[in-house]
Amino acid sequence: MNSSSVSPHRGLLASLSVVGVVFGTLLFCASLTPSLIPRTYVVQGVESGFALATGYGFGVGVHWLWQCLELPVLAARWICFGKRITLACLGCIVLVTLWRATVWENSIRSLMEMEPVRGVYSPYVVMISIPLAFVLLMMARAFRSVYGLVDRRLRRILSRRYSYLMGTFLVILAVLTLTTNLVIKPTLRIADRAFLEIDGLVDEGIERPVSALASGSVDSLIDWDVLSRRGKDFVVSGPERGQIAEFIGREAKPPLRVYVGLGCRATAQQRAELALQELIRVGGFERSVLVVANPTGTGWLQPEAVDTIEYLHAGDTAIVTIQYSYLPSWLTLLVDPEGSRDSARVLFETIYGHWRSLPPESRPRLYLHGLSLGAYGSETCADLFTLFEDPIQGAVWSGPPFPSTSWADITKARNADSPVWLPTFRDGRIVRFTARENALKNTGKPWGPMRFVYIQHASDPMTFFSTELLYQRPQWLSGERGPDISPYMSWYPIVTFLQVGFDLPMATSVPAGYGHNLSAASYIDAWIAVTAPVNWSDEETKRLKLLFAENPEAL
Repeated sequence: MNSSSVSPHRGLLASLSVVGVVFGTLLFCASLTPSLIPRTYVVQGVESGFALATGYGFGVGVHWLWQCLELPVLAARWICFGKRITLACLGCIVLVTLWRATVWENSIRSLMEMEPVRGVYSPYVVMISIPLAFVLLMMARAFRSVYGLVDRRLRRILSRRYSYLMGTFLVILAVLTLTTNLVIKPTLRIADRAFLEIDGLVDEGIERPVSALASGSVDSLIDWDVLSRRGKDFVVSGPERGQIAEFIGREAKPPLRVYVGLGCRATAQQRAELALQELIRVGGFERSVLVVANPTGTGWLQPEAVDTIEYLHAGDTAIVTIQYSYLPSWLTLLVDPEGSRDSARVLFETIYGHWRSLPPESRPRLYLHGLSLGAYGSETCADLFTLFEDPIQGAVWSGPPFPSTSWADITKARNADSPVWLPTFRDGRIVRFTARENALKNTGKPWGPMRFVYIQHASDPMTFFSTELLYQRPQWLSGERGPDISPYMSWYPIVTFLQVGFDLPMATSVPAGYGHNLSAASYIDAWIAVTAPVNWSDEETKRLKLLFAENPEAL
């Protein structure tokens, strides 16, 4: 049989690096082990495809380096024997791994009270991962071919060493330029237009409020027509005065909500000033509790976070926020991570400046709040000198994302006997952490005058993702692990980084109380600890948690 009759598929298989196949298969198998968030077979297939391709590329690199260093190799007869034994062992590992994959996946789902996956999970994963890995391999080979062509041209005028360096630089530059201009930028433009259109939609049943105290009403300084989708939802939804009064069995006030969307003013400073004027108009500084909230990337404030504090204080509250983006938090982190901090700082300084000009005995207690990217911006909006000069009363921050600097500093300086997923900081007088189960009373020490609470879940990839996962075991997988992390989850170089990275967009796809999906019960415990509502009993706490558990919107 001549070479022309050889199957192209056999030719492709013969061209594969055995070392690359070994590393790729091992990373593929490791990728099937549990991560922080349950995954559909589609997400798992894509992740495993990337793991397979990455492992193959790593193996090829190791083999190339071994050859370049002219390290000893086995004799030809031993290489052939070794290949057969290695491939046989790899086959056994793959079969065992695919058999266990469903068990591993269901180990997370059972912890998070989700439906288990079926036995067809693994075959679907294979059907997605192998073709994807093949496409990635072909792209890498195309890159290598282009590099070879450039290198041969450069060697006509440069030495081998300089042609290698120059060729590598030129090809990488060209790939980055093409990827940025042909893939990343168009994708971001499409995403930007899509989320902008979504931001302009109005949810069914949302109509312009008639109350003069509502933002966007006829009497409001904020134009209803340019208020964003999230803003309209925020000012219209939430508990009404009668609902709160019926629940607590006594008189209540209508809660005040002020929201200024991106379309209301051109700059963050202008939006903050408009928010202040609207807050003054509706009498926000005459309430007992004032919350300066920083929304998520889409401009969303979680109802469980804002509705609960309105119940706890009988509606004697005012919540003010401004929008800085309409993209999801994880995408905003990539595109404009500082937008959240800039917006939060401007809004706080504007509201705080007016607040501190009021008589201390008659002004409201001032608190901060932020979820996800909102927490990232809110936690640093006030410097220590400002707080000590005329201190606010505290904050509730939930789901802090991994770039959060204050959160990271406190976590790093935690007490040595506390885990990284639920730290204790000093004597707990100023800062405390809690999770699905209330841990705010675990310190046994009294609160100080300022109270700051972080709500976080051990299974939240938005909080515990880091680039160090590439090469270092995370502390949250060492020693005692969180109650919502699978006992089968282990750390593997490269693989765990890919796993948690793929978890990020799926972080809210789990039930409340897990991942990046915060529950009303956690907010109730946090707001009670931070704001200490008067005339509030443990029995009312149980009833309020039950109300939100039965009807999350408490309507």
